Amino acid sequence: MRKAVVVFSGGQDSTTCLIQAIENYDEVHCITFDYGQRHKLEIEVAQSITKELGITAHKVMDVGLLNELAISSLTRDNIEVSHELQANGLPNSFVPGRNILFLTLSGIYAYQIGAEAVITGVCETDFSGYPDCRDEFVKSLNQSLVLGMDRALKIETPLMWLNKAETWALADQYKQLDFVREKTLTCYNGIIGDGCGNCPSCDLRRAGLEDYLTNKDAIMADLVAKQAEGQA
Repeated sequence: MRKAVVVFSGGQDSTTCLIQAIENYDEVHCITFDYGQRHKLEIEVAQSITKELGITAHKVMDVGLLNELAISSLTRDNIEVSHELQANGLPNSFVPGRNILFLTLSGIYAYQIGAEAVITGVCETDFSGYPDCRDEFVKSLNQSLVLGMDRALKIETPLMWLNKAETWALADQYKQLDFVREKTLTCYNGIIGDGCGNCPSCDLRRAGLEDYLTNKDAIMADLVAKQAEGQA
């Protein structure tokens, strides 16, 4: 039996990855992290989505220590999410160490349940500028987890080389575009579905959806080509 663990936030990207994983694996587990993020609603949305998609194994893990250590607009209510980059060239929504921690803990969980893969929705092609979303980082951490646990494990990144329009196309390929659009929470201001329309996350999501709906056939063809090349 093939098992996978999906790092699941209830957002567009991780929900699309979950929908795909359900088709590709015999048993799918989800793990959601409570790190004192800006909106606790994220956790409730994640739980609602897994229930609706029939996932019975959904672990919510308290990693509040990350909130104490990592200062970000996503961990501090008194810091407004900004469209401007910081002096270090990163968005102020970057949570340092977040994906290092999440993927490491997910790898441990995969080890314990005998899963062969950890699936995450990080993306280098059309992303928010987070260094821990890069392919180089994921491959490096993957190697470290394999060495450290002496067990085969693959961190899968189905969205790594897709832009946002192609991510919408992937959801549509599984006949779940409306589900992802209406049920997920991507907005930094905590509004489900199409969101507030003003934050950086909503801007990226909306632009990708508009592009896909306008150029559906061409973008779907691009997705299929990337899938044939093993890039999705």
